[in-house]
Amino acid sequence: MKSWFISALLLGLYFFPAGSEAQRLSALAPRPDWSQLEAFQETITRDEFEKLLNQIYAPNGAAKGMIDVEPDAAVIKTTLTPPATWRLRFARDAASAKAPPRFWRPTVSLPPAPSPEQPLAGVKIALDPGHLGGAWAKMEERFFQIGESRPVTEGDMTLRVAGMLATKLRALGAEVSSVRDAAEPATEARPETLREAARSELAERGITAPRELYSGPEDPQRGSTVQAESELLFYRISEIRRRAELVNNKLRPDLVVCLHFNAEAWGDPLHPEFVPRNHLHVLVNGCYSAGELRLDDQRFEMLLNLLSQASPEEVAVADEVATALAGATKLPPYEYTTGNAIHAGSNPYVWARNLLANRLYHAPVVFLEPYVMNSEVVWERVQAGDYEGEQMIGGELRRSIFREYADAVVEGLRVYYSKARAAGN
Repeated sequence: MKSWFISALLLGLYFFPAGSEAQRLSALAPRPDWSQLEAFQETITRDEFEKLLNQIYAPNGAAKGMIDVEPDAAVIKTTLTPPATWRLRFARDAASAKAPPRFWRPTVSLPPAPSPEQPLAGVKIALDPGHLGGAWAKMEERFFQIGESRPVTEGDMTLRVAGMLATKLRALGAEVSSVRDAAEPATEARPETLREAARSELAERGITAPRELYSGPEDPQRGSTVQAESELLFYRISEIRRRAELVNNKLRPDLVVCLHFNAEAWGDPLHPEFVPRNHLHVLVNGCYSAGELRLDDQRFEMLLNLLSQASPEEVAVADEVATALAGATKLPPYEYTTGNAIHAGSNPYVWARNLLANRLYHAPVVFLEPYVMNSEVVWERVQAGDYEGEQMIGGELRRSIFREYADAVVEGLRVYYSKARAAGN
C-alpha cells in the first residue's frame, strides 16, 4: 500500500491510448464532443474569458499554444495531431452576453428563501462521500491501523459525515442527494474487467512486459504490475467517472460537496507512524498544467467548466465553508509547495486544483480536505467514534469529529445561501 501522499500524485498522471494519434486522452476518457461547446457561443466576454483562464484555470501561461485569444474570439485546438481548431465567439459586452447552458442554477437566480430558518429552500445539493470504504478500503489505500486499534477507513468516515450532513441540510430546506449511500462502488467495472486497459496504460508508459500480480503492499515494483494498474483504474478512475455520470445526468444539482479526510505520508504501510501536522484546505477546480491541457479531454472539460462560469460560485461557497471549518476545527491552512495548486481568492484555506471529480462534475464543486488522519489527535478522535457532548482527547475537550465536520459544513452553507439569496433579491 502506498502512502496517500504518493497515491494522490497518481491523480495527475495522464495516459495516451495506443493507436490513437489524433486523440490524446486521459485514462478511460471518452473522446470529447467539441460540438457541445457551440451552445456557449457569445455567452462570455473576452475580458471575463481571459480573467478566468489566466487567474483560475490556466495560470502562468499553461494554455499557451492550446488556446489563442483574438480580439473577438478564442481559437482552441481540438486535436494536436493532425492539428484542428474550434472557434469560440465572444460576446460584445456583458449586457449582450447570452445565458450559458447549464443544469445548475446560480444562487442569484434563486427566488428569496421563504424564511430565515430555510435559507437553503429548493437548493439542490449532491453529497459525494469520498472513496469507498468497507471491503474496498485496503485496495483503494484509504486504510491504516495502529496495532489492534480501530482501523481508520476514509470511505466509511465520509459516509458517516454525509449521513449527518444530509439530515441537517434538509432541515434548512435543501433537496439533498448522494452519489453513494453504502460502501459499494457506483461503477459496474471491477479490476478484473480492466486488465486489458491496464496493460495498455502500462505500455504507454514503456512497461511492455509487466508482471501480472504484485507480492504484497511492500513490493517495490507493485505500481508496474497489471494488478495494481487495474485496481487503480477501478477505484480512482472508473469509479469517479461513473459518479460524474450520476451527477451530470441524474442528480443535476446546484452544488456538489465532496467530503474527504486528509492524510500525510506515514512510512512503512504495515507499521504506519503518526505525523505532527494537522491542517485544512478546500479545493475548487482550476490550475491546469500545460501537460494536462495537451490532453484533449482535459482541455475540453476545462472549457466546459470555464464557459459555464461555475468558478465564481465555487469560490464564493468554498470561502464560507472554509471559514466555518476553520472556526470549528481551529486548524491552520494547508500550504501547497508544488505548482499543482494556486490560491483561489483571498481566503488562505481555498485553493484551485485540477482533480478528476471537480473537473468532471458539471456543477459548482467544493472539495473538502479537513483533518490529517494520521496525526495522533485525529487518530484518537476517530478511535472515540461518534458521541454526544464532549470528551477529553489530546488534552482538550472535543466534540465528535464527525459532528464537528458536518456542523461546520452546514454552517458555511447556511451563511453563504443566507447572504447570497438576500443580495440577489
